Amino acid sequence: MSKKAFGTTSKGVEASLYEISNGGGLRVLLTDYGASVVSIFVKDRDGNERDVILGYDNVKSYEKEYSYFGATVGRYANRISDAKINIDGVEYKLEANDNENSLHSGSNGFSKRFWTVKEQKADEITFEIEDADLEQGFPGNAVVDVTFKVTEENALAIIYNAKADKTTTFNMTNHSYFNLNGHASGSVYTHTLQINAEHYTPVKDSKAIPTGEIAPVEGTPFDFTEAKPIGRDIEANDTQLHYGSGYDHNFAIDKTAPGVEKVATAYSPESGIQMEVYTDCVGIQLYTANFIVGQEGKGGVKYYNRDAFCLETQFYPNSINETNFSTPVTKAGDTYHTETDYKFSVR
Repeated sequence: MSKKAFGTTSKGVEASLYEISNGGGLRVLLTDYGASVVSIFVKDRDGNERDVILGYDNVKSYEKEYSYFGATVGRYANRISDAKINIDGVEYKLEANDNENSLHSGSNGFSKRFWTVKEQKADEITFEIEDADLEQGFPGNAVVDVTFKVTEENALAIIYNAKADKTTTFNMTNHSYFNLNGHASGSVYTHTLQINAEHYTPVKDSKAIPTGEIAPVEGTPFDFTEAKPIGRDIEANDTQLHYGSGYDHNFAIDKTAPGVEKVATAYSPESGIQMEVYTDCVGIQLYTANFIVGQEGKGGVKYYNRDAFCLETQFYPNSINETNFSTPVTKAGDTYHTETDYKFSVR
């Protein structure tokens, strides 16, 4: 475990950058601002190290942007319609920061706040944040932990635990943008992707609130049941793709058993790097960086749309308001727990 300065925010608060590794070829850099993953260094098929996620060189860039690069998102990831929820018959109003809807819990979500380092070792770090009752509009005083662990199997395990003193909702995710050729490598169209999902959740319009339907992917550009290049169908004349300006949709994972299991596999033919996603979540959002518009990232590199993809594990978007979806309600005093692992290998 190493620690170094990562710059200061516009308010003069100092951020830190931490490194964890397994000593066998996987290194991860994280910052306490947003409990964000800044870099994931993986060896390619030739043994050369590549940084496979988009990010920034200092905290000020993370502070001012809203692409959520590498961020821990909560209390509630993705969108909530009309920026309101109802729990136990009480309506709670949230910040409307995405048209009339709430996205990633608003401008003061966990991705825009400092976390405290609770525990650190050579191969793992745990961040903690306290969230006051109604601080983001959500009920209950909450304590949330997220642990990042680099395993001997060459995986980055992300483990979330949260508890509140009122019945509330938690729906946590990590918003890393992956490019398995390296963060400065341009389009991910040639990456192949397979997702264990025979269904997805279509959206109503470009505001990306699901219709409530769980629709089959067969015969649509959303069929990733067999591995295919990300770019193969992304420009298809499809209403759902038009709404998202590409892929920005939740897939309904075909769960075979409770607990953590493999749900997706991405692969770069150029680098030989493969990434498998394991989770206990019911949904996974595929987002193809459709609204990245030339941000200056690490090393001065400019990032553009389709230069990365996100695989965000989650409850379905707006599931707190949608009776047809699994509802993410955590009772007072109960623990919300979920885990997602990103496992790297070469072939």
